[in-house]
Amino acid sequence: MKRNAPVLLTAAAALTLSACGGGSLSGDESTSDAGGASGLTTLSVGIMPIVDTAPIWLGKEQGFFEAEGLDLDIQTTTGGAAAVPGVVSGDFDFAFGNVVSVMVANDKGLDIELVSNGNSTTGDTSSDFGAVVVPAGSDIQTAADLAGKTVSVNNLSNIGDTTIRKLVENAGGDQESIKFVEVAFPDAPAAIESGQVDAAWILDPFLTQTVENGARVIAYNFAETHPSLDISGYFTTSAYIQENPETVEKFTRAMKKSLEYAQENPDAVREIVGTYTKIDEEMRAKMVLPAFHADFDREGLTILGEAAASYGTLSKAPDLDAMLPAQD
Repeated sequence: MKRNAPVLLTAAAALTLSACGGGSLSGDESTSDAGGASGLTTLSVGIMPIVDTAPIWLGKEQGFFEAEGLDLDIQTTTGGAAAVPGVVSGDFDFAFGNVVSVMVANDKGLDIELVSNGNSTTGDTSSDFGAVVVPAGSDIQTAADLAGKTVSVNNLSNIGDTTIRKLVENAGGDQESIKFVEVAFPDAPAAIESGQVDAAWILDPFLTQTVENGARVIAYNFAETHPSLDISGYFTTSAYIQENPETVEKFTRAMKKSLEYAQENPDAVREIVGTYTKIDEEMRAKMVLPAFHADFDREGLTILGEAAASYGTLSKAPDLDAMLPAQD
């Protein structure tokens, strides 16, 4: 159901997200670059400068978007606190965020839809790009042992604690007894070493660094939740999709090519990550890359959404048919 701007922005405020400023949603014809020389439609895309977003950078470099008549104006964000209201206000045509953040936005009344996958677990329960780690001498051996412990995640009530709770519950542990605290990924290694937390959820490249410094992995929470779990995606408002169907189709086609290229060319992923992050060449060569799937895996997202609802992150299981693009 299409909502008007006041309702959307009120819902955004309920999410305690700060809007990025003014802007308006526009139709297909009016989104074209006013400069005119290139004849391309300029799209503003808000993304985080992390490994997960390598495909869109590669797609721009490889000309996949230009072939669709699109010119990407990539703007970096710090995460959903800027991306969701940026899309709602029209400052971004599309933005990147993890799938639980999109589920939460919809749960709060925002009509946000995913138009393209972003990245996914490798599905390898012995080596993934995200994991729960403990100090080398910890008595925590399995996910079930996290019951009653303090565990850090980068954001509370999101994809990290949801998947960890799911693992603990599956292992027969008391997920309700876990105390989750918010610690940014770069600060998590120190939090473990100092004893501030008993365990920490960390993503690469920080995961590889932490393990090299002596930490021990006890669970790969993404891969163990579902072997094809999708972690993130690119989204926009339902109103934008209705008003700009051709532009959305072009963006989605270009993103699919970008994801397929990234999956098939891991060396290119590692190389381009060095152009928009400060991850050095040695670490880029060692870190575990996410998988990049062209299509969403609905089974995995169903499991994730139902878990988020059962733990109170969502008021109810998400309507995936309304949130995800149709797939052949």
